[in-house]
Amino acid sequence: MEPLSQSKSFRRRHNSWSSSSRHPNQATPKKSGLKNGQMKNKDDECFGDDIEEMPDTDFDFEGNLALFDKAAVFEEIDTYERRTGTRCRGIPNERPARYRHDENILESEPIVYRRITVPHSVSKEFCTDSGLVVPSVSYELHKKLLSVAERHGLTLERRLEMTGVCASQMALTLLGGPNRLNPKNVHQRPTVALLCGPHVQGAQGISCGRHLANHDVQVILFLPNFVKMLESITNELSLFSKTQGQQVSSLKDLPTSPVDLVINCLDCPENAFLRDQPWYKAAVAWANKNRAPVLSIDPPVHEVEQGIDAKWSLALGLPLPLGEHAGRIYLCDIGIPQQVFQEVGISYHSPFGCKFVIPLHSA
Repeated sequence: MEPLSQSKSFRRRHNSWSSSSRHPNQATPKKSGLKNGQMKNKDDECFGDDIEEMPDTDFDFEGNLALFDKAAVFEEIDTYERRTGTRCRGIPNERPARYRHDENILESEPIVYRRITVPHSVSKEFCTDSGLVVPSVSYELHKKLLSVAERHGLTLERRLEMTGVCASQMALTLLGGPNRLNPKNVHQRPTVALLCGPHVQGAQGISCGRHLANHDVQVILFLPNFVKMLESITNELSLFSKTQGQQVSSLKDLPTSPVDLVINCLDCPENAFLRDQPWYKAAVAWANKNRAPVLSIDPPVHEVEQGIDAKWSLALGLPLPLGEHAGRIYLCDIGIPQQVFQEVGISYHSPFGCKFVIPLHSA
């Protein structure tokens, strides 16, 4: 059996960094090439001479753990909580709440901001993703807003271009974005049918079609023949004709197979009689038969049912009180300055943030 003194000596060496410096009289194995004095000097330089002595016995973990009375400690915590009305974390008997991967741990109501006010009673309100309330405006106030903006330099041509860019960007996203539209996927170009009427809303749609055609989208523009066209429509048609888009005046030339997207610009709030025209009814029938998703640009508010139910609608500047047939509402920034809003009695702070098109939700 190993001598007791040798066993203790081995344990002290194993539990210390410099046993030789703390125990100069202890027998230790000699290392080759180093003398005892050299080793001691090196230990003193590294650790110093005031290192406390390590105990000779091992720490008794089991014995000390048995001294801890868990039941008494937890009872004391419960008594303290009942007396103070507080709750501590880490109670063993309390079952933690479990949440699914799609649930929010922090249950709180969304913050609502009101930074836009209008001078008349609001029939419908919307809300952005960030909680900003966007009130609807009447058609008369919306028309006045655009008129004042035009007087200050935001001409109809500028508004058409801005609307066309934002509407085409939204349409490109609905068509699949970069997953669908990339140079390596030219054999699967999406097809868009664009239904336009003889008014400013129709000119906005033609502008959108031009930008879509410039992004390798196959655009088929339907516009009936009229003896006299608005100058804005004539200008937009001239630009559209320079693209690879196709213009038709007969519904028979529209695709019989489903298209990827239908853009509806048939309606105008000032020309409600167009809904009674044969070409209008035929265009509505074609769109409903095609069963493609519909995006409406700047749709008016009708008391009767819309001829074409939209899946999405894009409002300009501020939304009209659109109904359920307008689908999901999006708002487009067409560049109206803040002072123009103030001139018509609207207190306005931009809800767009870093975007030009944002979704709206029913408040």
